[in-house]
Amino acid sequence: MNVIIQLVYVRNNFSNVCENFCVSTQTTADIILVDYGLGNLRSVTRGLERAGASVTLSTDPETLADADGIVLPGVGAFSEGMENAGPFRNALAAAVDRSQPVFGICLGMQMLLTSSEEADHAGEGEVKGLDFISGRNRRFDGNQKVPHMGWNELSISRDHPLVDDVDGKYAYFVHSYYADPDDSNAVVATADYAREFPAVVADESGSVFGTQFHPEKSGETGLQILKNFVEFCRTA
Repeated sequence: MNVIIQLVYVRNNFSNVCENFCVSTQTTADIILVDYGLGNLRSVTRGLERAGASVTLSTDPETLADADGIVLPGVGAFSEGMENAGPFRNALAAAVDRSQPVFGICLGMQMLLTSSEEADHAGEGEVKGLDFISGRNRRFDGNQKVPHMGWNELSISRDHPLVDDVDGKYAYFVHSYYADPDDSNAVVATADYAREFPAVVADESGSVFGTQFHPEKSGETGLQILKNFVEFCRTA
């Protein structure tokens, strides 16, 4: 009996050692989460960590250069987002030039475009976006209740590593404006709210992309998106 107990103990210990060794030697992705005062930082951090990333919150643009990937979150108004993120503009542009993956979420995705009607409607005049993806953010039709809030099905328009294994899955949206890229090829996935609108966009290089929905609030679908992002950063 003692021999059996000892064998079980040794086997379990060996399994734990193997498991710990595998986890400790697994490569991860070092992700910078841009902290510019807007966004669900805690939820996004938790989601990225669940997806296997090592996450650093940063208010310093100079830290972006060493990251495997960069996340630009965001909740709020376009003009406020661009004002707050102003110190990061040059560092983000340099990251794009280096082909570092840049992932915008919700407002962060809209900021990847050239401009937004939101600033016009607020009487703030023309507010320039980051212009990594040529296009304009437009308000939903006046007959539609805004903000659009709830779960919608994703329909994949073209291949991109970010959307592997999520076609037909549901994601959580909260927004009043939607991206309208100049090039239809920038649309990676769509959803429907009385009209079809882009749910995922990406630039021509494929290294700059964004989701209109919140992956950190989208359950297993969102976790899959974040895992896809982390894997993309590992191999980029």
